[in-house]
Amino acid sequence: MYKILKKRILAPNICLMEVLAPRVASSARPGQFIIVRVGEKGERVPLTICDHDPAAGSVTIVTQRVGASSRKIFTLEEGESFVDFVGPLGMPSEFIHEDDESLRKKKYLFVAGGLGTAPVYPQVKYLHQKGVHVEVIIGAKTRDLVIMEDEMRQVADRIYICTEDGSYGFKGLVTAKMKGLLDNGTRYDQAVAIGPMIMMKFVTLIAREYNLPLIVSMNTLMVDGTGMCGACRVTVGGQTRFACVDGPEFDAYQVDFDEAMRRQSMYKTQETAADHKCKIGLGND
Repeated sequence: MYKILKKRILAPNICLMEVLAPRVASSARPGQFIIVRVGEKGERVPLTICDHDPAAGSVTIVTQRVGASSRKIFTLEEGESFVDFVGPLGMPSEFIHEDDESLRKKKYLFVAGGLGTAPVYPQVKYLHQKGVHVEVIIGAKTRDLVIMEDEMRQVADRIYICTEDGSYGFKGLVTAKMKGLLDNGTRYDQAVAIGPMIMMKFVTLIAREYNLPLIVSMNTLMVDGTGMCGACRVTVGGQTRFACVDGPEFDAYQVDFDEAMRRQSMYKTQETAADHKCKIGLGND
């Protein structure tokens, strides 16, 4: 059993949990994920690692309440436990293999959309500890949905907040802010985008205009998290890859986003039905 040490509501339907998982905490790297199960009959749910503290033995995850399984996770409180908390899984971010001197010569731009802010944070934190210049664009529909702003300000050199309704920061999409920065002559050596699939597709189109290297995360495709279910198949450079074992991060210019978006919508009918059962108390634990 993996005890929930802390639970904090970040925004409507979004919560952060610190979970006691010493083995995962001791070996986790930026870009990796874990799999949780709420009960013995529960679904395996892959979640990106938001942070980890080897000394405390804790791992931080962020969950958005959108369907049956995430709704069950959301109901857990401090002191309760997950039955399973497996990881770290997936390939870590490529930059962890670079030497510190090479990294410090680079300037990074991260583009985080919605819940994508959570997996962006550990990457920015890692680079900050290495002395790398990092800027972050955080996007949300409204001010209430902006998450982890304070944490990000402690590790990023500069942050740009964007809200679609203009209730906070720049009014507009993250793509508009990104294009504005590049049009004004700001230059970066590497960009990383994590968020909704459609956002990453258009971030890729903009980055291509400026020959800006870009990495994207296909974590939203993952279902089983081990490669056995095949749900996270994605075409990268004309070859089939699995987001959970070969990724979740890939060269954005090699990803077939249209195919990925079609795959992402495959299970919406089943998830809606499961969510309905969960709401009326008919779902399994």
